[in-house]
Amino acid sequence: MARAGETDSRTAGVPRPTRSGDDHGGVAGPPLEDTTDFDNANRGFIAAGPQHVTGEDGKTVWDLRDHSFLLDGDETAPPTVHPHLWRQGRLTAINGLFEVVEGIYQIRGMDLSNMTLIEGDTGVIVVDPLVSEEVAAAGLELYRRHRSDRPVTAVIYTHPHLDHFGGVAGVVDEADVESGKVPVVAPEHFMEHAVSENVYAGTAMIRRGMYFTAFALDTGPEGFVGVGLGPGTSQGRVGLIPPTLEITRTGQEETLDGVRFVFQMTPGTEAPAEMNFHLPDRRALCTAENACHTLHNLLTLRGAQVRDARMWSRYLNETIELFADDSDVVFASHHWPIWGPADIRGFLAEQRDVYAYLHDQTLRMMNKGSTGIEIAEELPIPPGLEEAWSARGYYGSISHNVKAVYQRYMGWFDGNPAHLWQHPPQAQGERYARAMGGIEALLDRARSFADEGDLRFAAELASHAVFAEPGRDDAKELLAEVLTRLGHGAECATWRNFFLVGAKELREGVPPTAIALAESMASALSVTQMLDSVAIRVDGPRAWKEELSLDLNITDSGERYRAMLSNGVLIHYPDPKGGGADLSLTLTKRQLLELLATGEPDGLEHEGDTGVIQRLMSVLDEPRPDFPIVTP
Repeated sequence: MARAGETDSRTAGVPRPTRSGDDHGGVAGPPLEDTTDFDNANRGFIAAGPQHVTGEDGKTVWDLRDHSFLLDGDETAPPTVHPHLWRQGRLTAINGLFEVVEGIYQIRGMDLSNMTLIEGDTGVIVVDPLVSEEVAAAGLELYRRHRSDRPVTAVIYTHPHLDHFGGVAGVVDEADVESGKVPVVAPEHFMEHAVSENVYAGTAMIRRGMYFTAFALDTGPEGFVGVGLGPGTSQGRVGLIPPTLEITRTGQEETLDGVRFVFQMTPGTEAPAEMNFHLPDRRALCTAENACHTLHNLLTLRGAQVRDARMWSRYLNETIELFADDSDVVFASHHWPIWGPADIRGFLAEQRDVYAYLHDQTLRMMNKGSTGIEIAEELPIPPGLEEAWSARGYYGSISHNVKAVYQRYMGWFDGNPAHLWQHPPQAQGERYARAMGGIEALLDRARSFADEGDLRFAAELASHAVFAEPGRDDAKELLAEVLTRLGHGAECATWRNFFLVGAKELREGVPPTAIALAESMASALSVTQMLDSVAIRVDGPRAWKEELSLDLNITDSGERYRAMLSNGVLIHYPDPKGGGADLSLTLTKRQLLELLATGEPDGLEHEGDTGVIQRLMSVLDEPRPDFPIVTP
């Protein structure tokens, strides 16, 4: 099985597996002639969805027209796309409204994720309403046009990732939720994780996410061909309506609009809070994002907490034991369904086994002294998983998942003291240039390794050259050429996207990064999360000598908080007693959000020195949404 982003064989580092030698191009894995997934992806097709969706301002938020090359072109992959990724890209580009079984429908190929619609007694239950409001609304309109004009009677979020809740305002009115007319169902701790991931490390994750999802990369055989999970990510308005009904235990049953749901809690798998559900009266099983047609991420390249492969596998085994024999179809929040008890069991078992295998074998080899990077190169893959389309790495990869398991147990340090205190990239680059006799010699060596087909080491040397002398256009172009070749050989879509976006930025610079935290998302922050979002912006050295204290009396939630600046740290905590602070404010949560955004306390009920706010604001740093990645 090719390693890493499946960019090369495990020999000389060639950019892709050879295209000769057997009847499917010499690429290891299952036969490309197998059309089962295409049959399943097209099964139940009702109507194509809109290829182009715009927002109220006329701006394009979703455009599938550029993906026509995947469906209209040759089934055989061009030389610039790995055959397996080409196949996956063609599958995820299949677009429209589909019947899963009677009463269950899916919108697929209209965003990174699927939106599922379950018909109830009086309306329709929406599961995971896509990334953005405009596309979710277009998907619901497509359903209504071809089924009936049913009202939305409930919303279910399977887990707190943006592509599973962001479009909620496109399918339901928040007033209907607040009045109790439409319940919003989610796993326990949903809000905690939905908000924290998009706030605390939000700027860095969004910047890396530009690489991950290939933001601004041209679509086509030379560039973007998908994300592995779906054809791409919409760019519309994102919001969040808080859940009104929490699922807290496996086996919990809820009836929504006459439809009986049995839930399975799966925390710590693909998300910190996640759940599967079974519809016993329709013999249908939803596996959320715990079992899709790809090896998933144990640590996403955009950044996240490391996921627990051991528990992921165990929950999937529990899914099999609880529901497989009582299911005729399994569907998920990405990709296409599988029908038939035997195929359902086989699919779930492959997904279960791949995560357990990566976990257990990494631990076995780790306990014999191998490091994460060594295990990622050496770990053999069982033939049964090697030849399973759904276990291959179009989104995650064997390489970075093995390293994630290692990181979960051992951290970033591999134990070698020579790696304990290494120089940062620019200092390393300068020293590599000196050690090789100058920048020209360093570039010559990088070209030599590239010519020999060792693209991985060529990229390392060329990157050192770019960091050693950032103004050298020839160094940037050499690295861009090598990254492009690596990208064109990658089976893993996210590896391809990282390589190709890196090459584009080396040639064209960093594009603007739009960071828009919707008001409904910001207003969902708890007081602690609001203050956390300020604390992580404190410029420590600038705040070393500043001391202040602030009491907050939050009238609409009945909470009191104390915030103190001390030794460059903003400490904050619930303080029911209050009193004795430099400034005390009485305000609502919304007013607090506005205060932290503007720094203007005028009009707020207060006691003490309002100058405290300006003193606090003066030591806050601004995040940099366009920070460089491939250059210093």
